[in-house]
Amino acid sequence: MPRPKKCRRVCSLPPCAYFSPSTTQDTQAVVMTVDEYETIRLIDLEDLTQEECAQQMEVARTTVQAIYASARKKLAQCIVQGRRMIISGGDIQVCEHRERSCSRCCRR
Repeated sequence: MPRPKKCRRVCSLPPCAYFSPSTTQDTQAVVMTVDEYETIRLIDLEDLTQEECAQQMEVARTTVQAIYASARKKLAQCIVQGRRMIISGGDIQVCEHRERSCSRCCRR
């Protein structure tokens, strides 16, 4: 029996969970999980290292590396193939400190 997935801690749910190109074709949507969204946000937008991202999400660095690689592939599919994106799901736990900044949460 496989080991159960550990919940990944995220600061907040994405404000926009659906993206679509302006020239919408009837293509299959790409589903990005909330933890994949969070790794993109932390590493690319907040400029955290994978190690810092792992500490904040309370998972191993190798887990963050795998999540990040998956998220980047999904972003590339959306951009290159003009596919819609839906951000939904994943084994997550929303941070209880989301209203205020703390050392373990969002750097604002």
